[in-house]
Amino acid sequence: MTARNENLLTALKSALGDKLVSADAALGEVTVVVGAEELLAACALLRDDAALRFEQLIDLCGVDYSEYREGEWQGRRFAVVYHLLSVSLNQRLRLRVFAPDDDFPVLASVVGVWSSANWYEREAFDLYGIMFTGHPDLRRLLTDYGFIGHPFRKDFPLSGNVEMRYDPEQKRVIYQPVTIEPRVITPRIVREENYADSEGFRKG
Repeated sequence: MTARNENLLTALKSALGDKLVSADAALGEVTVVVGAEELLAACALLRDDAALRFEQLIDLCGVDYSEYREGEWQGRRFAVVYHLLSVSLNQRLRLRVFAPDDDFPVLASVVGVWSSANWYEREAFDLYGIMFTGHPDLRRLLTDYGFIGHPFRKDFPLSGNVEMRYDPEQKRVIYQPVTIEPRVITPRIVREENYADSEGFRKG
């Protein structure tokens, strides 16, 4: 671990105290986990503490852990990961928060802390179905208003639930049940003997 990451971990533990569920450094990145009930208070500290000063939220994404580690994962299903940047102190942080309810994942919106969270939270809602209480305009961002389900969830069907087509009789685009039969195509690898000649060039 670098001295910079050691100092950051010390500052995080000092500032967040018992709000921290875990804090560690791996592969040059520092990651902290806080409880959902502590999210807003922790985010305000991460932004305002003099030793942290994470002024920018540069990314936010949802995660579905339902098939993580081939089903051996025992924790909560949905999490939101926040990537933070301190321009003034030249340091980065990954913050992870798990939604307490797997059936109806809800977390507090951090738009009041970092305004850049607005569209990121809408994207996580659209693709994962994670709700953000206090968001000023939580609605779909990438899929259509009539879209069924949340396409980044692990249990979402590969072919989707509905398809769109233009109906010449009605003279408009309509939705209908998917007509593609679900299937998984696995690429076939063919290895022939003497595939290349002695000089390494492909034959034929």
